[in-house]
Amino acid sequence: MSSMIVISATAIPDHLRGALSRWLLEVTPELYVGTVSARVRDELWTSVAACAGDGMAVLAHPDDNEQGFTLRTAGTRRREPMDFDGLTLIGFRRESQEMANRL
Repeated sequence: MSSMIVISATAIPDHLRGALSRWLLEVTPELYVGTVSARVRDELWTSVAACAGDGMAVLAHPDDNEQGFTLRTAGTRRREPMDFDGLTLIGFRRESQEMANRL
């Protein structure tokens, strides 16, 4: 069964952007949206996670949980999804807060 996915990717290699644009629409720079099967979604995400390099990426797709979706991330991000009693919340990395306090 196909379902809609959203991938936000920042500073990824050009060949990965090309691979994503074969399956998804790039609706704004670095934001990809499309409807694909779970197998294609997982294969795309495997490629993104393996090739992200210094870039960052987030995948959101429908799932059978309380929120109705799941987030996956690749690369180093300031914001991180965290599990809180089955709910996904977004937390900020402490390193970023310590750096901000120094400035």
